[in-house]
Amino acid sequence: MGRKFDVIVVGGGHAGFEAAAASARLGANTALVTHKFSTIGEMSCNPAIGGLGKGHLVREIDALDGLMGRVADRAGIQFRLLNRSKGPAVRGPRAQADRKLYRAAMQEEIRGQNNLSVVEAAVCGFVLEQNRVVGVVTEAGEELLAGAVGRTTGTFLAGLIHIGEKKIPAGRVGEPPAHGISQQLRSAGLQLGRLKTGTPARLDGRSINWSVLEEQKGDEAPVPFSTLTDSITTPQVSCYITQTTARTHQPVSYTHLRAHETVLDLVCRLLLEKKKKN
Repeated sequence: MGRKFDVIVVGGGHAGFEAAAASARLGANTALVTHKFSTIGEMSCNPAIGGLGKGHLVREIDALDGLMGRVADRAGIQFRLLNRSKGPAVRGPRAQADRKLYRAAMQEEIRGQNNLSVVEAAVCGFVLEQNRVVGVVTEAGEELLAGAVGRTTGTFLAGLIHIGEKKIPAGRVGEPPAHGISQQLRSAGLQLGRLKTGTPARLDGRSINWSVLEEQKGDEAPVPFSTLTDSITTPQVSCYITQTTARTHQPVSYTHLRAHETVLDLVCRLLLEKKKKN
């Protein structure tokens, strides 16, 4: 018989740790199952919180005693209120975050949450009883049982990374996708889809000519996301704006089309190239 919990949440991304922490706050004995504790709070894509529309969601999460808002306040290095000249309903609070500070602050919140255990494991399937999910099975063969199971696997569910024309099965760089769960969900007759995310390149600041870029400063008086934050104490920095050109778009558009073209697309492209040569 495996370990028993009231609630199991699979996946340690933003949705996962918010769901697990919310369950634990309500008094449920909760397990957050994720590959590695060290990647909780990892900002794999654009290291920013909030923005138009999304900033409202962060504050709604904060109103429910969620984690993201107050962690962003601790890790934010530039705060700006977007659409400031317009009405309150369309203003969007946004913060650029220091990835290391954000990860450390989120892990501290998870460690300090009562009723919450983090299980480092890869889940390969669900435990079913009378057509009901009652737990999960890890790749190590351990069963974890619970009255309710939530799945927040995000990009890891049959994950695929595109780098130019190359495709790599992965949840994110260096971490495997969740294939076992994907296959079980398909076998149950559920249709799976995939939403695209985009990871910007990490640039070495020493290679950038800052003098030709447009400086964009944050707000003079940063406004926190969380009502529990009295003030922003992390040192603030400026952002710098640059522009792309038609020339820089060409290789990006070309590799994107090549990576996603079907066999029919390929045949048509080759025929057109042959026609141009003749």
